[in-house]
Amino acid sequence: MSDNFLEAGKIVNVHGLRGDVKIMPWCDSADFLCEFDYLYLDREGKKELEVENARVFKNMVIAKFAGINTVEEAEKLREKVLYLSRDDVELDEDTYFIKDLIGIEVSDADTGKVYGTIKDVFQTGANDVYAIRDGEKEYLVPAIADVVITTDIENKKMTIRPLEGLFDNEN
Repeated sequence: MSDNFLEAGKIVNVHGLRGDVKIMPWCDSADFLCEFDYLYLDREGKKELEVENARVFKNMVIAKFAGINTVEEAEKLREKVLYLSRDDVELDEDTYFIKDLIGIEVSDADTGKVYGTIKDVFQTGANDVYAIRDGEKEYLVPAIADVVITTDIENKKMTIRPLEGLFDNEN
């Protein structure tokens, strides 16, 4: 598995007079970030921040950390990136961290033909879309159950059954 600590957001400002901070979430929703009891200031999890309370306000998270009780203390956290621990997250089945999908080899479930590797994931609202690159060619593949057959994060492999016409321009 990849890194145990993942970027979750960035403290962009202080909020109020009691040491609250405003966090720009880098996850699917601001509500998701409010679920954590601890966030971290480093990738190793050595600088732990205990979350006393957190709420969503205008798509941002307003959080109060234990021991941060003044505007001056909160100001020292401005522009800091926050991390979450994978151990604190329970993902639904067939739900993955984008970081884990990047670099996965994608092949045809029926023929075994390799289409390339996932280079990016676009979140469109209705469903995610995987940008798969093979050399100079790039394909956009919808991340839906009819297309994505298997996803093996550990072995970095995905099998798909492409929608009709998706790879028709191939030679």
